[in-house]
Amino acid sequence: MFNQKIKNLFYSISFILIIFSNCKKTEEEKEFSKINIIHPIKSSPSETITLPGNLKAWYEAPIYAQVSGYVKMWYKDYGAEVKKGDLLAEIEAPILDQELAGAKADSDSQNARYELAEVTANRYLSLKNQNAVSEQSISVAVADKNSEKAKLNATVQNLKKYNALINFKKIVAPFDGIVTSRNINVGDYVNKDGNISDNHKNTNLFTVSEIDKLRLFVSVPGVYANLLKDGLVVDLTVPQHNQKIFKANFLTTAKGFNTETQTVIAQFFVDNKDYALWPGSYATVTITEPVKKNILTIPTSALIFNENGTQVATVTKENKVHFKKIKTVRTTDKIVEVLDGISEDDKIINNPKASLLENDSIEINTEEKENSEKKNQNSGERK
Repeated sequence: MFNQKIKNLFYSISFILIIFSNCKKTEEEKEFSKINIIHPIKSSPSETITLPGNLKAWYEAPIYAQVSGYVKMWYKDYGAEVKKGDLLAEIEAPILDQELAGAKADSDSQNARYELAEVTANRYLSLKNQNAVSEQSISVAVADKNSEKAKLNATVQNLKKYNALINFKKIVAPFDGIVTSRNINVGDYVNKDGNISDNHKNTNLFTVSEIDKLRLFVSVPGVYANLLKDGLVVDLTVPQHNQKIFKANFLTTAKGFNTETQTVIAQFFVDNKDYALWPGSYATVTITEPVKKNILTIPTSALIFNENGTQVATVTKENKVHFKKIKTVRTTDKIVEVLDGISEDDKIINNPKASLLENDSIEINTEEKENSEKKNQNSGERK
């Protein structure tokens, strides 16, 4: 009797657990069938993108010595404004001075030999009509004259070379600009490789930059390359003037993409007559360009990829699932632009589950449903 009661109690408990389990499963399935929806948003009438950029001088000339010697004196320091031809530094080159003196002596000596050969040839030619000298002697004299003349020309050219090198003892500015670097001091040994007194590396003597106008270089992703065209003006800011916005005008592009980054180099012109911007600065560039296009945007999380192509799952008035094939224009990390296949009124399932099938019955989350009804009401009022 007692065992029978225990047995009946066991059956009762098992029955209750089965019912509870089925109820819980039903609630889970019901919750599973609830989905979140989103509505396509019309694309902004303008394209805006923020990218890093680098400012460089309009012209920048690293200056090296053309002669070997020691720095006698430098005259322009960092930040000095210079005009074309201004003296930056002088180099002492005693060996070059001696070579110049030797070239002058060689030229003078050869000039004397040429004058003698010329006099001799002219004398022989004057005696030709008197048959006082042979034709052979005359030919030899004329040939000697021409040979000495050629040697004289060679010494003259050699002298010009040393005179030109002597001029390089004076380091001058190649154009109007600013001295943005000075890498020498009095007594440093320099040659055509730069300042070789530095134990770590050879460096140029000076750098002169034209900074009243600057070049701005920006690597633009390929999907935004269509914004780069004549007349484009962009905004830029730099860390040293983070509250001020500067303008830059589009110049040109590299007309080719970097195969690794799929970006194109764009070059802009920046007017910098007040020297507010400095070459070498990092810049934050904002490109904004009005566009005319009828494009809708949706989150990338709403996309479905299968054998039918790119699709989205929409919800019909009967709360049934209906798949629509879409044509995309551009995809970013979070947003995809859709050219065709959906409208602003469509209810699109966000984060659709792989188990969804055509005409499946679903239930929209209450909050999402209210937002959807409000959107439709507002849309009707606008119409």
